[in-house]
Amino acid sequence: MATANLRLDESLVNDAKIIGEVMSRSAAKQVEHWAKIGRIMEDNPDLTYEFVKDTLIAKAEADAGKLEAYSFD
Repeated sequence: MATANLRLDESLVNDAKIIGEVMSRSAAKQVEHWAKIGRIMEDNPDLTYEFVKDTLIAKAEADAGKLEAYSFD
């Protein structure tokens, strides 16, 4: 993965450090996460944050092989 150095507002970085610690992410990964969510939300303005979050979780579970067959009984 390519990386780039960016200048970010100090308060954003400080917030990312705090939230990232709680979420077990580095400050850089927390900012990356926020950017990913923001991009998805801008591309899909009709979707709720909860829907986007649940979809990302479902994709991660599927990628990890945590799938169960659904039975239409």
